[in-house]
Amino acid sequence: MLEVSLQLLLLRGAQLSCDEDSPADVRPCASPSPAPRSFPAGLGFPLLTPVTLPVPTGAGRAAATRRGHRQRRGGHANVGARRLANPQPLARPPCPSTAPASTMDPALEMKRNRFPSMNFEAEILTAPHDNSELYVIPSMRSLTAEEYVEAFKSFLDHSTEHQCMDEFNKEEMPNIMAGLGNGKSTINVLGVGSGTGEQDLKMIRILQAVHPGALIDNEIIEPNPQHVAAYKELVNQAPDLQNVSFIWHQLTSSEYEQQVKEKGTHKKFDFIHMIQMLYRVEDIPNTIKFFHSCLNHHGKLLIIILSDSSGWASLWKKYKHCLPSTDSGHYITSNGITDVLKRLGVEYRVYEFLSGWDITECFIEGDPAGACMMDFLTGTKNFLGTAPPGLRRRLQEALCQPECSSKKDGRIIFSNNLSMIVVES
Repeated sequence: MLEVSLQLLLLRGAQLSCDEDSPADVRPCASPSPAPRSFPAGLGFPLLTPVTLPVPTGAGRAAATRRGHRQRRGGHANVGARRLANPQPLARPPCPSTAPASTMDPALEMKRNRFPSMNFEAEILTAPHDNSELYVIPSMRSLTAEEYVEAFKSFLDHSTEHQCMDEFNKEEMPNIMAGLGNGKSTINVLGVGSGTGEQDLKMIRILQAVHPGALIDNEIIEPNPQHVAAYKELVNQAPDLQNVSFIWHQLTSSEYEQQVKEKGTHKKFDFIHMIQMLYRVEDIPNTIKFFHSCLNHHGKLLIIILSDSSGWASLWKKYKHCLPSTDSGHYITSNGITDVLKRLGVEYRVYEFLSGWDITECFIEGDPAGACMMDFLTGTKNFLGTAPPGLRRRLQEALCQPECSSKKDGRIIFSNNLSMIVVES
């Protein structure tokens, strides 16, 4: 029998209280929710009455402990899901504990060490303080791929991310592409993590306009078979791509790199683009180094990544360790990429474009769209319903701060700024 003691709950509650050093004058954007039950400072949930539980086995264990589902977080698919390049589990250090150290009986210490800590995969069956009925503290888990697709669609509906990319394409891409090909009759293009192809085809059409009459050899690296099928269907429906050839590689970026090295051949490209996909690769510096080596003379590598001026950068810095583990890979922004480019000694230029995401509904109690937004922000299924109240409150307060959001016409606009980094060969 496993006795869930008061000391254990105090320790676990302290682990959940991440970022307790938030400024005292932080205020939420909307009317605060009803006051929670009284509980000691540092706990993320109300004080619970200890109960004695049998150690679950077999089916009971499966019911009590769920594996966290994996999500498709981080990269940017053109429509429906962000780009997948090379999934890598993200190792998360535990949240800093704010509970004072205490002396514990060795037997109890052994029990505590066997209990899941900060993986949010266990559901604890316990009793409320009034002992009225038993209830379950729901576990936090990351979004599945399918759940992420739905959350990302909601994000696109309320954000200007694609409009931001369109603005960059209109203002900067013609000049960037003007020098490609060096007068050749064929221009070789490689898309890494191209998703369903919408953004790819927009750039192909700009290249056609800048280099009329040139043949375009377009190769695509995309591991998701559904995305590859959607991309092919999009090409079949386009009547203006007669001078463009398409080759799909249903591989991750690292698998493509390995294949190229095994063959001993190194095809060169005039233009390579990596749009919102470096979050998901295993080794960012070597991935950039490899694809940069695939450039022809006068070729260019385009990397689109979240800006350090975005709200994501601030949010990830403070709260990434308090959320359930996912396969999202790296929480990286533009400064992390430019640091790599500096070490490689290559020439590059950064273009910053503003993008916003209306998250006002996040602060409306019971709003389904707001709940979906919070899921996307945190990568967590039903975050508002499963997160400890303390974490939920602090994250909502953080979203209102100037480093994350601004107010416009009574709406709360989260900063989704993008950095477009153009690297020379």
